[in-house]
Amino acid sequence: MAEFLSTYGSLIVSMVLGALLGLSLYLPLMTGQLSLASPGFYALGGYIAAILSTKIFTSSSGLYPIPLLLLEMLIAGIISGLLGVAVGIPALRLRGIYLAIATIAFVEILRVLSLNLEITGGAVGIFGIPQPFATQIEYLWIALPLLLVSMVVFYRLERIRVGRAFTAIREDELAAGAMGINPTYYKVLAFTLGAILAGIVGAISAHFLNTWNARQGTFDASIIYLTFVLIGGSRTFLGSVVGGMLFTALPEVLRGLADTGGLPDWLAQFLRDGRLIIFGLLIVVGTIFFPQGLVTPDIFKIGKLRNK
Repeated sequence: MAEFLSTYGSLIVSMVLGALLGLSLYLPLMTGQLSLASPGFYALGGYIAAILSTKIFTSSSGLYPIPLLLLEMLIAGIISGLLGVAVGIPALRLRGIYLAIATIAFVEILRVLSLNLEITGGAVGIFGIPQPFATQIEYLWIALPLLLVSMVVFYRLERIRVGRAFTAIREDELAAGAMGINPTYYKVLAFTLGAILAGIVGAISAHFLNTWNARQGTFDASIIYLTFVLIGGSRTFLGSVVGGMLFTALPEVLRGLADTGGLPDWLAQFLRDGRLIIFGLLIVVGTIFFPQGLVTPDIFKIGKLRNK
């Protein structure tokens, strides 16, 4: 067991973080908004944690204090939330592909700024981010409780008034407005909550990866996170969790297949480097054969029927 955790500990933690990133993108989709801004807030949270831990919260002890990591997560969540409100109010007036383009532009603006600011380390980024844990698998002490709490919150959110308002706006914004629901308020709320969660995950990931640079928040990352939700299932939070874990592990599985030998060189190279192409094909195929994703809300109904 110890050998298994030592070998796959990094992948396990990455899968949990991927599930959290899927949930951050799922929140705007609850209101029917195709927002691809999560990588920007994720990168912002990581830069906040990297700057605080290397320049302000310096520690002389061997391991970085856990309370300081929690404080970084809080600060990253607050700043990401405030920026989410500032971006969401004007951007969420757009719909569909226009909103997607606007949020991609937001991600690119943050990426270009991080490439040109001295405090972010420019193109090189920030290295030597202190470690709060001795081994990577120990990051589960932070990431796993955060995922479990998020899942409980999402489970309740889908069943209370706020979640029902989100669903009503997604199904028919005009009808929801006629029923007294304020679409702008709830869309900005969902966008902001997603930004907060992405910023918190970014703060954890900066320590987990030990380095942070502009490659963490790119258009490529937007496509990957979108795959988490669309293929996993965009109608229930469980779809984002399953999709995030599954597609975080997929590149490692493909790399393992490529390294087993016996495959043509071009196919092995494609399996190693063609992740985005494979993800794009999965989006096309998945939307045709699984329009609601691998996980749908019907699984809850099936469970209730079986209990009866």
